[in-house]
Amino acid sequence: MSGDGNAVNGRRPGALRRVDLARTTGCNLETIRYYEKVGIMPDPPRSPKGYRCYDQRHVDRLNFVMRARALGFSLEEVRSMLTMVDGGAQTCAEVEALASGHLDAVRRRIADLRRIEAVLADMVANCTGRDVPECAVIDALAASAPGGC
Repeated sequence: MSGDGNAVNGRRPGALRRVDLARTTGCNLETIRYYEKVGIMPDPPRSPKGYRCYDQRHVDRLNFVMRARALGFSLEEVRSMLTMVDGGAQTCAEVEALASGHLDAVRRRIADLRRIEAVLADMVANCTGRDVPECAVIDALAASAPGGC
C-alpha cells in the first residue's frame, strides 16, 4: 500500500490494470492497445506512479466494441456509433440506419457465400476422388474466370 492507505501499487482502489481489463473482458492485450492507439478506447487516467487505471466505463466500452465487432461492424461503424453515444446526441433513427446498412451488407455476403457454396458443391460432385492425375476441381479452377482480371 502507498502512504495514502487507499491505493495499491499506486493505483486507485478498484482500478484495473490493462491485463485485468483484458482478463475481465476476454479481449487480447494487443487489441486493447490497438483500440487505444486508433481512438476507439479512450486513454485511461494514470496513477501518480504512471499506472493505467481502467474502470467500469472502460470495461463497458470494450464490451460494446467487442460485441459490435463480433456482429461484423467495421471499426469505422463502431467509431460512428461511439461518437454518437459519446456526444449524447444519438437517435435511434441514426443507429438504426447504420445497423440497417450493415444488415444489408451481411445479407449480400450471405448471398455471395451461398453462390460460392453451390459452385464448390458442383465441383466436388464432379470430382471422382480417385488416385489419378485428372481432377475436376483442378480443371474447374484452371478454366478462365468469368470477366477475367
